[in-house]
Amino acid sequence: PTTGNGLWSSVCQRSHGSKRPIPKTSISIFKMNTGRSAALSVKDLEHVLDSFLHRTNIAAHNKEELRKCGITHVLNAAHNTWGSKGNQPFYGTEIQYHGIAAEDSPDFDISIYFNPASEFIHKALSIPNGKILVHCMLGKSRSAALVLAYLMIYQNFTLIEAVEKVLQKRAISPNRGFLKQLQDLDQKLQLESR
Repeated sequence: PTTGNGLWSSVCQRSHGSKRPIPKTSISIFKMNTGRSAALSVKDLEHVLDSFLHRTNIAAHNKEELRKCGITHVLNAAHNTWGSKGNQPFYGTEIQYHGIAAEDSPDFDISIYFNPASEFIHKALSIPNGKILVHCMLGKSRSAALVLAYLMIYQNFTLIEAVEKVLQKRAISPNRGFLKQLQDLDQKLQLESR
């Protein structure tokens, strides 16, 4: 297996041989507990990417700006870390908050948060006018890993497709440990879809 920068390069440069088809006009979502499907438009998918891609920890601390942008949910992948102020009382009742105390370390097991974070993102986008801000400190590793997992779990993207979609909006750089865990998720989802 490839490690470090070579791992990221191999993900970014791999061929587009998708094993899980993606519809062009809407994307299937499978609710994890019920198995029922719903449809999320490409426009709604852009909302999650735009919310994730244009905000960092600094912007997440500006409650008034978040309200003006229509943010209804905040997923903080750097909860309880230095410089992170977010929690439910901080945002009040208008914004739903979910904090994940992830460390940006290759040894940290972020995979245990893939499903809860993806479910929170899905719930946020399932309500009328729901908009979510997904952030960490810089928006490049922890939050990127969680958004990639969401695209894979709920939007049926392969890891390659998820990375390509996010890179259309912003440079990301999940650490090598997170990337390996995302590759494991990709393999698991591909096996389940057979």
